[in-house]
Amino acid sequence: MLSNHLQNGIETAKQVWSRIPNGDDGELEGVSLLNTINGGTVESLDYEVIENYAYREEQAQRGKLYVGYYVVVKWLFALLIGIGTGLAAVFINISVENFAGWKFALTFSIIQKSYMAGFLVYILINLGLVFSSVYIITKFAPAAAGSGIPEIKGYLNGVDIRGILLFRTLIGKIFGSIGSVGGGLALGKEGPLVHIGACIASLLGQGGSTKYHLSSRWLQVFKSDRDRRDLVTCGCAAGVAAAFRAPVGGVLFALEEVTSWWRSQLMWRVFFTSAIVAVVVRTAMGWCKSNKCGHFGSGGFIIWDTSDGQEDYSFEELLPMAVIGVFGGLLGALFNQLTLYMTSWRRNYLHKKGNRVKIIEACTISLITSLISFGLPLLRKCSSCPESDSDSGFECPRAPGMDGNYVNFYCGKENEYNDLATIFFNTQDDAIRNLFSAKTIHEFSAQSLLTFLVMFYALAVVTFGTAVPAGQFVPGIVIGSTYGRLVGMFVVNFYKKLSIEEGTYALLGAASFLGGSMRMTVSLCVIMVEITNNLKLLPLIMLVLLISKAVGDAFNEGLYEVQARLRGIPILESKPKYQMRKITAKEACGNQKVISFPRVVKVADVVSVLQSNVHNGFPVIDHTRSGETIVIGLVLRSHLLVLLQSKVDFQHSPLPCDTRVGSLPIGHNFSEFVKPASSKGISIEDIHLTTDDLEMYIDLAPFLNPSPYVVPEDMSLTKVYNIFRQLGLRHIFVVPRASRVIGLITRKDLLIEDSEDSATELQSTSVRPRCLDKKMLTRDGNAGRPLLSGLLAHDRMLS
Repeated sequence: MLSNHLQNGIETAKQVWSRIPNGDDGELEGVSLLNTINGGTVESLDYEVIENYAYREEQAQRGKLYVGYYVVVKWLFALLIGIGTGLAAVFINISVENFAGWKFALTFSIIQKSYMAGFLVYILINLGLVFSSVYIITKFAPAAAGSGIPEIKGYLNGVDIRGILLFRTLIGKIFGSIGSVGGGLALGKEGPLVHIGACIASLLGQGGSTKYHLSSRWLQVFKSDRDRRDLVTCGCAAGVAAAFRAPVGGVLFALEEVTSWWRSQLMWRVFFTSAIVAVVVRTAMGWCKSNKCGHFGSGGFIIWDTSDGQEDYSFEELLPMAVIGVFGGLLGALFNQLTLYMTSWRRNYLHKKGNRVKIIEACTISLITSLISFGLPLLRKCSSCPESDSDSGFECPRAPGMDGNYVNFYCGKENEYNDLATIFFNTQDDAIRNLFSAKTIHEFSAQSLLTFLVMFYALAVVTFGTAVPAGQFVPGIVIGSTYGRLVGMFVVNFYKKLSIEEGTYALLGAASFLGGSMRMTVSLCVIMVEITNNLKLLPLIMLVLLISKAVGDAFNEGLYEVQARLRGIPILESKPKYQMRKITAKEACGNQKVISFPRVVKVADVVSVLQSNVHNGFPVIDHTRSGETIVIGLVLRSHLLVLLQSKVDFQHSPLPCDTRVGSLPIGHNFSEFVKPASSKGISIEDIHLTTDDLEMYIDLAPFLNPSPYVVPEDMSLTKVYNIFRQLGLRHIFVVPRASRVIGLITRKDLLIEDSEDSATELQSTSVRPRCLDKKMLTRDGNAGRPLLSGLLAHDRMLS
């Protein structure tokens, strides 16, 4: 059943995105998802270092000065990613707050004379903002739709999803988020900010955008997918740090949720990038406090300070808090399932009809959202303002068009407020701030909270999947804080304790829903603590997160995993399937016929093989002096295409050349073999060869990877899966049992130290007796190497 869902999602995605044209310089205009199921091909990223002749020559020419420059540029890029993402977040927040503030101020001023006129103005403003967003996405940047987190997660997992990191995607994400969030839709800007940070990081890594003539040569330092992956990881953490003002949470989010490969050096740069974002955002907020940012005030940047709320909790409260965790798991799992059905229906039926239908759909949802948010509070009776309390810091009713609690909306008296309008007729950030507020007991009625919960939950399900940038962090917090405050009301009435704050339960509800939907734990816990500035509630947040995640996992996968599968993104999860324990590597290869090349191959044979199949890696075989056939390495399709296009390495003789160091002229730089970012690279159809060219030969030895990863044929697929994923591989050789052992390496053989003369010495003296003589290894380093039983690639790990 799962494979049917995946197949349907892939076929739908291919049909929807087949209209996207190519850019002038090879950049794709949109998204081209992958055909990954039932024997299809998988385009993966080359995270493995290809240690061919060109790579070793380049490394040999690099001195300490270049290594120092390389490290400095890495940290410089981390700084620029932090500054760029922070400025993008500031621009989006200021724009959204000003649009929303201007909209509410104008609406409130008009409804003083006529509610109907105010209603029409409110609808038209929202409609105009949403239309601008969906128009930008459908006409300019189709890859900017949605949150972008599943696509970025797939990229960091090793899947090449072209189009998601283009400059136009970045622009579409920024301006599309302003329109969709400012237009009052039930979605947030936090997921898109993660995508924005990744786009900024990728564009810096590739030196800018060549299509729009915004590139710089001095930025083009990182040319490998491995380095770009590190930069994109920094961008993801920066996006979370900018969205929630949670730098530590951003680091943990990148570690827990999006990246599949991590190391301590990357941790330092990610942490530095998040810290820079925090400084930029804090500076911007301080500048805006002097009323230089229009309607932008303390809102906009998400921080809901609850430090003045409930200071302690009793043992009796743990049971209702656990109930909140159960509610979060159930509602989160239901949300994931409903959004899966809605998105599948959209792709299978609605979005097949073209961009016009996407625009009509988004505008229709905008009309429905405006009607509900403006109309439902009109049906609610107003309540009298509570007695003024100087400690609460709240004004009742609040001034028209300003943020805060106690909204006077369609009330007959001046000292009354509409509790449903307090959360409905507001930005989502202000609604959450009102629900989290302390010292406001009995501000909201149970009927109003329940009405808002049902309606907003339905709107969030329907809105998610439309052709606009859409994040689910803030809508999830709104939903969770609503039922959390509802539970808090019953706890206050049951225990009769004045020390219990309804806002505390709203916070726990928000954490529980996010945990039940997104299935994050550590990063989400830290984010909730950072945005609420209340460390005392940490144990309670941990409790509800553990319960909600456990309950949600009993029903389905997390939101991003569900959406990734629906989009056909073949993500290798951290845990292999149980069935893999019973499958060997040889069985996983099936009956596939491994296509290999001899060391010296005819150009016509290379062209024929590349035209007849879509494989991305080919074993290269050779013969020893005794006539034994051995595997000498792996050559990539992209490298072969570079050789065919340049024709520099064509030779008339079918004899191999001498590959000793210094004996070959360097015809290629290592960077020439790297596929450009956000591009499909060279295609075999783009190469034009004459009849004489086809009769030439190529010696593949200088261009292959002489040390590919190898596993024995009887290794369990579980172990192969773990090796494949943890090392970020694209191919892995499956070979028969080796006939002999030439050495044995243990932990102490890997402990090396630098001597005074800068030479590297092994700490262990037991290596040399166990290994063969160095002269013999140099003379016949491939002796006894077995032939291939198969070749495992990315798509073989998905069964």
